[in-house]
Amino acid sequence: MSTEPPDWIPTARAIEGARITDFARFAEQRAGRDGRELSGDYHRLWEWSVNDVNGFWAAVWDYFGLPERPAGPALATEAMPGSVWFPGSTLNYTAEVFRGRPGTGTAVITVTEDTGPTAVTWDGLRRQVASLARELTALGVRPGDRIVGYLPNGPEAVVAFLATAALGATWAVCGQDYTGAAAAARFAQLRPAVLIAATGCVHAGKRVDRRADVQALRAALPDLAATVAIGDAAQVPGALAWSALTAHDDAELAPLPVPFDHPLWVVFSSDTTGRPKGMVHGHGGVVLEQLKNLGLQLGLRAGDRLLWHTTPSWMMWNVLVSGLLLGATAVCYDGSPAHPGTDALWRLAAGLEVSVLGTSPGYLAACRKAGVRLTGHGPAAPERLGVTGSAFPTDLQHWVAGELGPGTQVVCSSGGTDVVTAFLGAAPTTPVRAGELSAPCLGVSVDAYGPDGKSVRGEVGELVVLRPMPSMPLFFWDDPDGSRYRAAYFDIYPGVWRHGDWITLTGHGSVLLHGRSDATLNRHGVRMGSSDIYGPVEELAEIAEALVVGVEQDGGDYWMPLFVTTTDGIGLDDALREKIRAAIRRGASPRHVPDEIIQAPGIPHTRTGKKLEVPVKRLLRGDALDTVADPGSVDRPDHLDWYARIGAAHRARRGTAPGTPG
Repeated sequence: MSTEPPDWIPTARAIEGARITDFARFAEQRAGRDGRELSGDYHRLWEWSVNDVNGFWAAVWDYFGLPERPAGPALATEAMPGSVWFPGSTLNYTAEVFRGRPGTGTAVITVTEDTGPTAVTWDGLRRQVASLARELTALGVRPGDRIVGYLPNGPEAVVAFLATAALGATWAVCGQDYTGAAAAARFAQLRPAVLIAATGCVHAGKRVDRRADVQALRAALPDLAATVAIGDAAQVPGALAWSALTAHDDAELAPLPVPFDHPLWVVFSSDTTGRPKGMVHGHGGVVLEQLKNLGLQLGLRAGDRLLWHTTPSWMMWNVLVSGLLLGATAVCYDGSPAHPGTDALWRLAAGLEVSVLGTSPGYLAACRKAGVRLTGHGPAAPERLGVTGSAFPTDLQHWVAGELGPGTQVVCSSGGTDVVTAFLGAAPTTPVRAGELSAPCLGVSVDAYGPDGKSVRGEVGELVVLRPMPSMPLFFWDDPDGSRYRAAYFDIYPGVWRHGDWITLTGHGSVLLHGRSDATLNRHGVRMGSSDIYGPVEELAEIAEALVVGVEQDGGDYWMPLFVTTTDGIGLDDALREKIRAAIRRGASPRHVPDEIIQAPGIPHTRTGKKLEVPVKRLLRGDALDTVADPGSVDRPDHLDWYARIGAAHRARRGTAPGTPG
């Protein structure tokens, strides 16, 4: 863990003016606490938030002015799974979005690769949502029905979601980075009543035609009462025109108050094996968590502009849209962050004077390798840069912080689609050290468990959550006995959420993230995180990307190959292999040096950009390809064949059969 000084330290003025400081004082007054017991120290505030769960979440509810609720505890039943929050309370996500919003302010800005910014005011958004909600009601949509979207990241997705939520129906969406077959694998389980679809999009300078995918998707959804087409409805036979359904200026928006745990949306796991898991979250849990996540942890305020580069397929789209709950402007960019040049996202953010920009370590690494300057594209850099999705190497974080300067806080966070928020992150009042996550998030009772299931400090352990969070899934779709839900999180430690990440809790309150525990490298009983290897390797100019796995062998042996892709067609010779080994020895340890370094045609990822460590490990073991990965969840499924062949060749050299260690 780092002994270096922080890369970023909040000023006294920033701490004083931070919303989280104001919230802490609000909580102090409610609890009758003296002085700056909570407002003067983030970690004391966090400890209170997880020790007094009822007091904390009730304070969040009241601080943000949510509707009046019955007297009683915030957490009526403390169980995982099976927690019960705010019984008897009612609210509606869409109602909270529009409560008290200025009609002429900007709610949504949309940008695509082939169009400039298009703004929608709060009044304009309200009118479209009201119009669509009225038309959906006329189509027979009722509370609990499912409405699904196959859409790019544009205003239509926002309007469709808010109209669905207003009716108490349940929303699910896939971006057009997914094929129709991949979307069908998710939507078919839901038996939706309405499909809202676009016929194509533009990405990386190319027009993507999705008309055939829309037709295939319709054929896979036999319970559809209607299809709504965006653009030229004539291209989708029998579809209703989006433009007609959203044109009623006289429609009144009257969101239906629903119980706290009424299903709001279904988000799908990025699992690559079997049927995607549909995780259901409720109105109340999402509203409460996102007010805390965006309003307190990220410091988002009314009038701020939030741009997170995402597609609707990824949970960060749900977070982006939830900026509307704070009165912020959601900036929806549909396209490549690196088109027409690697600096495209920075130019866009500067031109729109974005307050908070979100992206991935992979994009930032590409910027550094391309020599992109992160400032100088507009009058000011973002106040905060959010980074999530994969490991954020220390050296890369140093570079980003140096480029942006002290005016921008770099916020590295880690969470999951499972809770549509972060477990670990930062706040406007916490210092930032490269290679570390500043702190656990408020209300998240994070701990690290060692092999014996006991809490550990200063060493690698399993990330666990000891107490319920409001945005934990209500249930998994089509899991009537809850067995899939329990197996996903509670099979190892009953009653304790096990997330599947390795972390280290440091002595100064920060957290080190080492990678997925189900992809852990375990050489001779020593556990290692793959991210510790990716950092030094991917910093090399010759290396585009790397993937490392550990495969148990017969006889107790262990094979740890490192696969790399190179930049600019560079060949992998012995000199480069030695350079890679030296970088790993220097940046991690001699124990981290792989057994082999192999040049690969590509590194396979989920559609949300996560490396497929576990599926590749299984392929190298000899597991059948059709049991290892759902092709619709993989960005380049053709690459998996190559890894399967590598595994077969390795087993042939060792003389072991498929499916056995070796």
